[in-house]
Amino acid sequence: MLTRRRSRRERLAPNADINLINLVDLAFVLLIIFMIAAPMMQSGIELQLPKTDAAPVTAEQGVVVTVDREGSLFLGDVKMASMQELERTLPGYMRGKREIYVRGDERTVYGRVVEVLGRLKSLNLGEVTLMVDPEDAR
Repeated sequence: MLTRRRSRRERLAPNADINLINLVDLAFVLLIIFMIAAPMMQSGIELQLPKTDAAPVTAEQGVVVTVDREGSLFLGDVKMASMQELERTLPGYMRGKREIYVRGDERTVYGRVVEVLGRLKSLNLGEVTLMVDPEDAR
């Protein structure tokens, strides 16, 4: 008796199952990549604020002006070329906010922070407050 040879198409039945192993592997790889990359993507100005036992302040209520270690000025995360540029730009950033928070690096020259503080107070745009880190955060 002669047997008919089956063609390849007859031997392999269609399979409609989704292979989830590859999908799970990809999800884990992406999760690991994002867990490693997320801390690196945080933008901001690196500062060491002075430590004190004052109550913490939330900066969402006002505008943050930063004086970094070299004495450079930042309005939010934007670097200002000079004090005059900060004075021209600041009123547009206020938009109904009544507080200006000054963040000064503890390693910067004390006179520079006081100069910025005085100039901001003379603009009369709102209450000017210094920001510090809580002492127990050390």
